[in-house]
Amino acid sequence: MTRKNILVFRELPDDQLARLQAAHEVIVANPRVAAQRPAFDAALTTAHGLIGSSFPIDDALLARAPQLEVVSSVSVGVDNYALSALHARGITLCHTPGVLDETVADTVFALLMATSRRVVELATLVREGRWTQNVGEELFGFDVHGKTVGLLGFGRIGQAIARRAALGFGMPVLYHARRPVDLATQAPELQGRATHTPLDELLACSDIVVAMLPLSDSTRGMIDAKVFGAMKPGAIFINGGRGATVQEDALLAALDQGTLRAAGLDVFATEPLPAASPLRTHPRVTPLPHIGSATHETRHAMAELATTNLLRALAGEKPLAVFDTASA
Repeated sequence: MTRKNILVFRELPDDQLARLQAAHEVIVANPRVAAQRPAFDAALTTAHGLIGSSFPIDDALLARAPQLEVVSSVSVGVDNYALSALHARGITLCHTPGVLDETVADTVFALLMATSRRVVELATLVREGRWTQNVGEELFGFDVHGKTVGLLGFGRIGQAIARRAALGFGMPVLYHARRPVDLATQAPELQGRATHTPLDELLACSDIVVAMLPLSDSTRGMIDAKVFGAMKPGAIFINGGRGATVQEDALLAALDQGTLRAAGLDVFATEPLPAASPLRTHPRVTPLPHIGSATHETRHAMAELATTNLLRALAGEKPLAVFDTASA
């Protein structure tokens, strides 16, 4: 097989990098690191394949990569990529769905538990030596079991969250999606436990609203003041999907006005979260640094799938997971 040129734009595990090096010429250059940017720019001009994540591959960058055949993203989301330009040039875009579903669902449910039971706030109380007597009602949390959870988005991760909620905590599950999911074939264990629900009804009835939306033109800023205003008074909001689906000023207003009891956020419109953002220190917000898939096992599995996708594409074989850029 002809050796081609691969540009790795975010570090890979050693064993996966070795797989690439065995088959092709490989340059590792992280464009986020100033000292590596010249090498990244130079390698673009001859790269047949790119592999990495969390860096915008836009129209201007693609124009500097005339030989590019495939981009393999170590992620599920593809909002960092110029989809129309990739489609126009016939460049294959691969991603890593499936391998992180359960891990992200774990993280989202951890946020749900933490916000409901005020885990971070009360752990800080102990750490700072302010626990001097049994806590009173002003520090009580709220039960999770038996509460109604409403899911915005009901793909694989949404269904994994629903299983934890319904089967583990006896929570009625409502979900809003463009069309009902055929639970009999896709998630039989959720039959009779998860209900496709109009958005307004879901917001009015859910004690906890969990957003697991992809980012697109239709979902950007979708969760706005109107959505927060329609939520059940005292509800909790969790976002484990994409930060830019939420209008953060509206979220802050809902928290300050008492419409929402609390929010648990793993994603933000700007990441890392700016130091000046009120979300960083708001007493009713539990913020995480976008760690949904950040476990040793899952990140390695993502890198392995992305590497396999790239190697198969460059060999003229069908990758295991291709994103359909024509449908975006």
